[in-house]
Amino acid sequence: MAVLDGADLAIETRGLRKTYRSVRGRSVGVEGLDLRVPVGGVHGFLGPNGSGKTTTIRMLLGLVRPDRGTATIFGHEVPKRLPEVVGRVGAIVESPKFFPSFSARRNLLLLADGIGAPRARVDAVLDEVGLTGRAKDRYKGYSLGMKQRLAIAATLLKDPDLLIFDEPTNGLDPAGIREIRQTMRGLADQGKTVLVSSHILAEVEQIADTVSIVARGRLVASGRVADLIGEGAGASSVRVRVAPEDTTIATSVLESGGLLVRREHDALLVDGAGDAAQVNRALGERGVWVRELTPMQADLESVFLGLTAHETPGGHTHRGERTKRGGPPPEPAHSAQPGPTTEVGA
Repeated sequence: MAVLDGADLAIETRGLRKTYRSVRGRSVGVEGLDLRVPVGGVHGFLGPNGSGKTTTIRMLLGLVRPDRGTATIFGHEVPKRLPEVVGRVGAIVESPKFFPSFSARRNLLLLADGIGAPRARVDAVLDEVGLTGRAKDRYKGYSLGMKQRLAIAATLLKDPDLLIFDEPTNGLDPAGIREIRQTMRGLADQGKTVLVSSHILAEVEQIADTVSIVARGRLVASGRVADLIGEGAGASSVRVRVAPEDTTIATSVLESGGLLVRREHDALLVDGAGDAAQVNRALGERGVWVRELTPMQADLESVFLGLTAHETPGGHTHRGERTKRGGPPPEPAHSAQPGPTTEVGA
């Protein structure tokens, strides 16, 4: 695995930790997160609900202060040196606010004046997100997909090098999702770095160059999408259908060959086979003829589910840490050591 140095990274966090207090105790949102986002391309930031994705993004943007650990954007420590790099960053964390009765163009002109961006950028960014033909339409008449594209246009007014999008396709129909996907891919193809947090794995797989997968606030896998899927391919399954009367003997033959066989309705799912031909050969030699033989290809979703199968939503809570009113805050209970991380070719 090639190790990236700081000059190759748009974002890097080391040992990042954030806890929240509630009446139940301390809830851990992010636990010792080591995140590395290379410069250029689309980086998918994946994890179950409550795994710490939004909290991490908020810490990167200086909206939330970490309990400990460090974070840098283009080598600048944040939030300490955020003012030095904030001009290179555009982000959508929550639904942006625009004036409903104003046109898209007027909304962006007001925003450009407010942040000191050249007014000439307005028409350029509207064209970049495909809204030139609807620039004079009122914002309140926009579809959800158009509103999200306008939000992206707003982040582009400063011509940033890094764009951070938190669940940008939430609530969109398939056409809207495709539009946002194409917009993000186009930005990356221009040389920008796009960090996208999403739970729509099929969409991320289509546009992302690299990904990081987190669970319960910790990194569990990172690397190029193709490499992660390639690792998962070794555990791919083969779906086999035989005559009903042959199911028992087929199971016995395959298991005696060291393969793992599971029933799935009227088919058998076979794990551990080198390829489908191995399964076909083993059954044919025993006079069992297959009716269907389908390799089940690994994808990002299967890798993700395999890594997070036992995770539950929300950070873990340290019980028994309720404080007395006016008393000093308690020390956090000892947390479990981070689990193993899968890191593949960078």
